[in-house]
Amino acid sequence: MAELRPSGAPGPTAPPAPGPTAPPAFASLFPPGLHAIYGECRRLYPDQPNPLQVTAIVKYWLGGPDPLDYVSMYRNVGSPSANIPEHWHYISFGLSDLYGDSRVHEFTGTDGPSGFGFELTFRLKRETGESAPPTWPAELMQGLARYVFQSENTFCSGDHVSWHSPLDNSESRIQHMLLTEDPQMQPVQTPFGVVTFLQIVGVCTEELHSAQQWNGQGILELLRTVPVAGGPWLITDMRRGETIFEIDPHLQQERVDKGIETDGSNLSGVSAKCAWDDLSRPPEDDEDSRSICIGTQPRRLSGKDTEQIRETLRRGLEINSKPVLPPINPQRQNGLTHERAPSRKDSLESDSSTAIIPHELIRTRQLESVHLKFNQESGALIPLCLRGRLLHGRHFTYKSITGDMAITFVSTGVEGAFATEEHPYAAHGPWLQILLTEEFVEKMLEDLEDLTSPEEFKLPKEYSWPEKKLKVSILPDVVFDSPLH
Repeated sequence: MAELRPSGAPGPTAPPAPGPTAPPAFASLFPPGLHAIYGECRRLYPDQPNPLQVTAIVKYWLGGPDPLDYVSMYRNVGSPSANIPEHWHYISFGLSDLYGDSRVHEFTGTDGPSGFGFELTFRLKRETGESAPPTWPAELMQGLARYVFQSENTFCSGDHVSWHSPLDNSESRIQHMLLTEDPQMQPVQTPFGVVTFLQIVGVCTEELHSAQQWNGQGILELLRTVPVAGGPWLITDMRRGETIFEIDPHLQQERVDKGIETDGSNLSGVSAKCAWDDLSRPPEDDEDSRSICIGTQPRRLSGKDTEQIRETLRRGLEINSKPVLPPINPQRQNGLTHERAPSRKDSLESDSSTAIIPHELIRTRQLESVHLKFNQESGALIPLCLRGRLLHGRHFTYKSITGDMAITFVSTGVEGAFATEEHPYAAHGPWLQILLTEEFVEKMLEDLEDLTSPEEFKLPKEYSWPEKKLKVSILPDVVFDSPLH
């Protein structure tokens, strides 16, 4: 629950917001991390020392539901001559370390990231006659912050967020988000580390799909070139009724399709509803092909496998000169360029992480025949996996959201895989790797062409390549809600 008040109004847990010339008494009492970010806000908005602010009534560190202590809302006049309309500028406080006393974030030193290393911003086009900023963006930012705190997955510029609902709960076509560097907010050095500012950019479903199939940075650049779709500062207009591809039909073929063909896709994996079975072993066999069971221990990914899969998912947003599955390295905690505290919980670790089977006790198995199962949304990404990743010598991972299981497709050029051309199907516990040759990928793309128009077929849908001993099924969501998956 939150309340709206000027940031200069005293609250139950914070004194008035100081500016650069605040009295020393206020500066000494004010949380140093918060004070540093306020300083950057005052640099940008010197005429708005006390903006309206959405404030969490019960702070997260006191048991409240909202991770962000505050969201400040500024009026930005834009620059009409540069196609930058007047808009509202929202800035979060709470993903970085505001206090430095470990009440929320563990202090890791001044040289690394402060807390998660970033705060969120959002720019919303101001409607004619609008005298005060809408407050719904603050709740949107709280939702993203809850995801970060609960999963401990951080965001990077170019990331996309599938929201599947109008951002303001209206009938708008703006139903998903991309993330980019804020065009005005500069990184801040606080006493607890560095804070950068990532701006949320609202996009249509078609634009999200293009970002998935190509890369987020490419779509962001296209949005910058279309004033009504964002313009230079990527301002979100919830009233926008056309995608950039409807505004300029040439963008899809001339920029996106050519980009995919030339660059491939930067999306290296997704969390999805998926499963796999070893068809070469009877299901009643006590030695389950997907894990080694000790007593009644359920199938689980080992800690090191979990870390490698997490690295695989994160590093898809980095441009690597050589396709390599991230090495199993217990000391590396994050696929980002900076290091995070070793105490951070692994984002893909199961709830029963203390009971995970030791990595050394799980042997790699070569499988003769496998059956892959996906729901419709996950299955629709298989052509992207094949065309945008494997044909460019890369890899793609599906990590199950309904069970402790993962499927990684690899091409022959990927190093670090345990699947080989001689044994293309291999499993390490519940983690399956499938190596596909370029010739087979081309064949699969022909056979899976209807997956690009999933509305045209009924579920369940099955594809089979008997000569390769591979079967793929597209199944209803309810199948994956079963305890067996």
